Amino acid sequence: MDYSNPLGIEYRVVKDAEYLGQAVRVVSGTRSYDAEIEQLWDAVTNSERIPRWFAPISGDLKLNGRYQIEGNAGGKITRCDPPEAFDITWEYSGNVSWVMVRLERDGDATRLTLDHLMCKDQASEQHWKKYGPSATGVGWELGFLGLDLHLKSGGEAIDQEANTAWMTSAAGRDFMRASAKGWGEAHIQAGEDPDTARGMAEQTAAFYCGDEHEH
Repeated sequence: MDYSNPLGIEYRVVKDAEYLGQAVRVVSGTRSYDAEIEQLWDAVTNSERIPRWFAPISGDLKLNGRYQIEGNAGGKITRCDPPEAFDITWEYSGNVSWVMVRLERDGDATRLTLDHLMCKDQASEQHWKKYGPSATGVGWELGFLGLDLHLKSGGEAIDQEANTAWMTSAAGRDFMRASAKGWGEAHIQAGEDPDTARGMAEQTAAFYCGDEHEH
């Protein structure tokens, strides 16, 4: 796997919206991949391929089916329109949020947009006030990077030992810090106070890089 010039998300957006009658925050990332739309759809929905770039997954991956990501979230598939769209609930630690994925042809490439919607409720406020959108954004950005490496390798599985080594290397830490900073700037564009947004981003970077105790 070539980590020499890693790229996660190309365009980051943070916004407020309403979903299912509830006020939500939306963390949205977009990136184009050098792949046909059907190829990209298969990579993000095929239970045999998802573990090669993201994490082991089990369940019934079809409309109204339930899924479980090993060591992470589970939920229900509420929309499935191949090869362009799927929606899922994202259920983790007693909290429910929503993830929507859209694929769109972009010349010879395919553009992927992922929206993660989170309720503005008391349970999530403390976490948001500390980390802001970067906590969600950096995690998805690492996923976007893994997907790119998977596609460029011809569909091979990511070498987990190499991936772990990169994550703890200076280059990997720089990637996560840059990602957090990028989400901080998107937060500012959404209207957050610059000092507050950048402070949240720094907290997130410290968490991902394993040096949160220093802050």
